[in-house]
Amino acid sequence: MFSLLAALAVLGAGCSSDDTGSDTPPSIGTGTDDGLISEQTRQEIESYFSACLAGDEGDYTSQIAINAAKVSGNTDLVWEAWKSANNNFDEEKLIDLTSLGTKRSGSWLLPASLEASATMNYYWGSKSNKPAAGYPLFLYLHGSGDKNTEWETGWSLCQSFQDSPSVYFIPQIPNVGDYYRWWQKAKQYAWEKLLRLAFVSDIINPDRIYFFGISEGGYGSQRLASFYADYLAGAGPMAGGEPLKNAPAENCANTAFSLRTGANDTGFYRNTLTGYTKEAFDELEAAHPGYYTHNIELIPNASHAIDYTLTTPWLKEYERNSYPHYFCWEDFEMDGQYRTGFYNLRVLERSNSDFSTRTCYEMNITGNNITLQVDEVRYTTTEIDPKWGIEMRFDKSKTPATKGKVVLYLCNELVDLSKSVTLTVNGKKVYSGVPEIRLENMVNSCAEFFDPRRIYPAAIEVDLSKL
Repeated sequence: MFSLLAALAVLGAGCSSDDTGSDTPPSIGTGTDDGLISEQTRQEIESYFSACLAGDEGDYTSQIAINAAKVSGNTDLVWEAWKSANNNFDEEKLIDLTSLGTKRSGSWLLPASLEASATMNYYWGSKSNKPAAGYPLFLYLHGSGDKNTEWETGWSLCQSFQDSPSVYFIPQIPNVGDYYRWWQKAKQYAWEKLLRLAFVSDIINPDRIYFFGISEGGYGSQRLASFYADYLAGAGPMAGGEPLKNAPAENCANTAFSLRTGANDTGFYRNTLTGYTKEAFDELEAAHPGYYTHNIELIPNASHAIDYTLTTPWLKEYERNSYPHYFCWEDFEMDGQYRTGFYNLRVLERSNSDFSTRTCYEMNITGNNITLQVDEVRYTTTEIDPKWGIEMRFDKSKTPATKGKVVLYLCNELVDLSKSVTLTVNGKKVYSGVPEIRLENMVNSCAEFFDPRRIYPAAIEVDLSKL
């Protein structure tokens, strides 16, 4: 992940004789009568967050332990410190929200180090009145025609979709040619900025965010669905179809996924690749009942132009599960960039040394027992199209990882933190004990994920080389 925040260093874990992580310094209380952090501590946290936003590296360290009964109140204070740091950060913000019909637009200058002369224009507008829990947010990605025409067409289409109340972010691709791709690293910067600003806006429901697009936007939204699945309630590529190596279906265990392509849409094998994606999701749903919700359709008698009106109403029926007890994450690079975390897992050191393999993390929680399987994944191409040289199908082999470091964050939505927790990694018990609730875990997870749902009070660090 090309994070807006600096890469963070090693995080402390709870103490246990079985723990493979580093030792945790002795803890102290908040020093206040009510069990909430002091105003001085809150200001220190805000200063730390401001430094993170400016690109400074390093973890927040604190010996402060939090009383279990005070987790919620301290979570609110940490989030308020994050919001304040963001509000005071010198950057181009989202423009004020008005009706989508007013066609109000803004722009962001993307970092030149990621893409030269890249200004992303965007429409930002709402449909109907804000629900009490906040608006659903739709990111719409347009196709690869003339970028001015495509952007205007996108605005018109998004007004017509029957998904109100909702908010739309409708970007225009900054540059064309080789940069006409929605998944490249400069665009990753934009999506992470959009998520971060949406979360602190008090306008958007953080559990109702959806990415979708048409044609080139279909390719992009399919890749982004697998890359950012932990932020999304759903994703809906249309008239697309990516090779699964570019968008591993495994990552979408908790993300509603729609893919609609014309059965006769043979361009770049979109129909064939859509069929392969359906096969993969069908197999995953059968193997993991209750996960991998999907609606993948090859539309009879249709080519590249299809009915675009059905996707967002279907997506809007689903909300994000912010605390899944199962996920599978194939940590793939996108334009040379990796994510550094997924749901409640943070990567300190990947198990794969280069792009020839990937690290896959599969977590299961049953009661207070957690299992984590960490594997290196190697792809072998089994089908290449004869015209374009597109790698179409693959076999995958897995071997247990023997190196790498991760942090598994925990909260009461995942386990009962008042009782003993057991963590087994690659078949070996590495932790057994009652995790300590510490302020530094809350601050570091907030900085990592910038997500109000993912401020975790407990953490276990695992060094796979010590298993």
